[in-house]
Amino acid sequence: MLGLFGPLAGLDHAASAEAVDVALVLAVDISYSMDVAEQRLQRDGYIQALNAPDVLAAIAAGPNHRIAVTYVEWAGPSDQTVLIPWRIIDGPGSARAVTDELAAKPYRRAARTSIAGALSYSASLFDAFGGDVARRVIDVSGDGPNNAGPPVTEARAGVVARGIVINGLPIIWRRNVPGLMDIDNLADYYEACVIGGDSAFAIPVKTHETFSAATRLKLLQEVAGDEARPQVIPAAASAVDCLIGEKLWQQHFGTFRN
Repeated sequence: MLGLFGPLAGLDHAASAEAVDVALVLAVDISYSMDVAEQRLQRDGYIQALNAPDVLAAIAAGPNHRIAVTYVEWAGPSDQTVLIPWRIIDGPGSARAVTDELAAKPYRRAARTSIAGALSYSASLFDAFGGDVARRVIDVSGDGPNNAGPPVTEARAGVVARGIVINGLPIIWRRNVPGLMDIDNLADYYEACVIGGDSAFAIPVKTHETFSAATRLKLLQEVAGDEARPQVIPAAASAVDCLIGEKLWQQHFGTFRN
């Protein structure tokens, strides 16, 4: 929870003096809409991606030959937990150490979906990283729209104003029994309401089988830092209601947000 795992909990002093090509917050949805099997699939995707040879090659090719990562799980407005504090990845050994540490962590689930809370909390973690950072990126994954806490667009604006890029991994595979908070156009929602900053992008995950590949592709682009590529918002995203999650919650439970 935020009270126990505030920004200073995201600092590993061994990492704080390093110069890195990108400092990357991996912000992962653990709301009740994600069952344990899906959480495991999500975490395994990051574990495989961080150890992928092409991702490690991209890290080695950077000016500083290293990146910093921290892994955060999030749900409601005040429910964010740092599972892995800031760690340096500069080769296969350090990558494996980080992912072994992550693999050993227990799974949990929690109520509500506050992407806004996840973004604001993730941005605060950069304050605890004392190294020289070329780029700061929040990599947020989730399977539903914001339905608690501040509006997601307000949180995004505050994060982007600090020069932090927000990329997205919307999880849009369909369940056998869709939840009350599911929306059909989650990929467009992420494009219109969540991602932001220079060269921000979202990669939708449409099947369980493609999660690992999508995660690896996203990490490759984030490590490479292709800032010449403009953010392109599809026309469909321009019609998205960024308060759809709050409105669905109000429709089913009688309160707009809390």
